[in-house]
Amino acid sequence: MIKIEAIVRPEKMEDVKDALATVDVHGITLYQVMGCGSQRGYSKKVRGRSVYMNLIPKIKFEIVVSNEEWANITIDAICNAAYTGEAGDGKIFAYDLDNVVRIRTREIGVDAL
Repeated sequence: MIKIEAIVRPEKMEDVKDALATVDVHGITLYQVMGCGSQRGYSKKVRGRSVYMNLIPKIKFEIVVSNEEWANITIDAICNAAYTGEAGDGKIFAYDLDNVVRIRTREIGVDAL
């Protein structure tokens, strides 16, 4: 099992959700997060003063898939949907999972997905 974490621009959230639904990936968790990377923030006017904002709003997707094939399909869908070509498009992390348990039925492993 593989856990995929994708951090994308907020304006791309619906595009990514739609892309995941198109490839039949439905079990997702979303978070509103703040962060900075190579973009390093931006300046904006607040009450007439220029303020440097180094933490930028992003959306974090968490998805668990059963195998590497599904991980590749999921990652490709996210990349295609979140791409703008500009700094700040985001990052995707993939981790191997040892186990998953569905609380309601106590199913374990892939059956719990």
